[in-house]
Amino acid sequence: MGLKEDVQNTLGELALDFLECQGDLSVTVPKDKIVDALTKLRDDLGFDFLSDVFGVDNSAFYEKLAKAKAKKKKGEEDKKEEEPQGPPPPRFEVIYLLLSLETNRRLAVKVKVPEDDLVVDSVTSLWRAADWPEREVFDMFGIKFKGHHNLKRLLMWDEFPAHPLRKDYPLEGQGEERIMEYNDND
Repeated sequence: MGLKEDVQNTLGELALDFLECQGDLSVTVPKDKIVDALTKLRDDLGFDFLSDVFGVDNSAFYEKLAKAKAKKKKGEEDKKEEEPQGPPPPRFEVIYLLLSLETNRRLAVKVKVPEDDLVVDSVTSLWRAADWPEREVFDMFGIKFKGHHNLKRLLMWDEFPAHPLRKDYPLEGQGEERIMEYNDND
């Protein structure tokens, strides 16, 4: 049996969607069941190593969808760009990269996080290695991890008012002072 079938049999209804891309498999699970799903994958399928946790901002999808709808309204047809299919995903995702050290199988587990409910259960009770990656996702995207024992900023200072890895964050910052010094002794 393949990895997809093993994951489907183990997770059952918790597996909402599968995506295979260039030999890698990812599964989407409900946000409120992430701890249950990861516990099953760890205990039943041997995914005993959490290699990373990171966030994704899908707002580029929304922009592409809005442009396609605007062109369609104007009657313009662009042969190069296809209109995205299906409903737009929630703006954010949290992705957990799992590894089985025994079988060397890898799996990405995704949860979709809507912009109006930026809270996901912490998995630090399953893997202590989730501590700092969850803090980084909180710091850079503003997604909170319920049950995290020390959820505070990791990279930015505590008073920093924004989340720099969001797509709507300006490339030059939000008014932060930029000091550039050049050495003229060349």
